[in-house]
Formats: sequence, C-alpha cells, structure tokens
Amino acid sequence: SPGRGVWQRARARLRGFPALLAGCGEQAAAYGRCVAAAAAAGGPGELRRDRCLEEFRALRECFARAVGAGTR
Repeated sequence: SPGRGVWQRARARLRGFPALLAGCGEQAAAYGRCVAAAAAAGGPGELRRDRCLEEFRALRECFARAVGAGTR
C-alpha cells in the first residue's frame, strides 16, 4: 500500500537522526550545564524561560543544520 512506503521512508530517516545529531554534543552539554546550574542556584523558580536561551538557540541551530544536511 502507498502508506506503507511513506512509513518505511520516515523510519529510515529517523534511524539516521542519532548519527546526524551526534555532532551537537557540545551544544547539548552546554545547554544541560546551564539548566543544571540554574536549578542548583535557586530551585525550579530560577528556571525562567530565557535563562538558557543562548545555549538553547545554539543547540536548536545545530539540530537544524544536522537535519538539513541529512535531507539533501
């Protein structure tokens, strides 16, 4: 059936994501450190939305580059 082919292609792409995103470890670690430091500094109240925005943006941009490179 046509739907089955779409599902198989989607699964194949998803299987490749870990390899594509492996290059974002540095950005993921920086974001994790920021969130952990904010939580340790003042508990959940310190985890404001913009607290780790710079680190989050770097991680998001890395993900976007990795996914974009994998779809070409």
